[in-house]
Amino acid sequence: MQMNLTGHHVEITQPLRDYVQDKIGRIERHYDNVTSAHVILSIEKLDQKAEATVHVAGGDIHAYATEADMYAAIDVLADKLDRQIKKYKEKLTDHHRSDKVRSFT
Repeated sequence: MQMNLTGHHVEITQPLRDYVQDKIGRIERHYDNVTSAHVILSIEKLDQKAEATVHVAGGDIHAYATEADMYAAIDVLADKLDRQIKKYKEKLTDHHRSDKVRSFT
């Protein structure tokens, strides 16, 4: 997965970059067709904001999180993306088998 990391009013240090790659990279465990991710880390007054757009086969998934600590915001963001990827993957699988015959008598 190709990852693009951008910082608005925040300097992206190597430990922060490694933390984001570790947390966001774990979504590949649930769904293999993730092509790229664009993560934006920003500071707005007292809030630390993390947002991400993940490009998957067939669409895009977007999530954001705002916390008092940047690492906490990244954790919440990763959890949200994890849930959305699982939900997206379940939508793709067909839960109803078409060869099953029902009789209503």
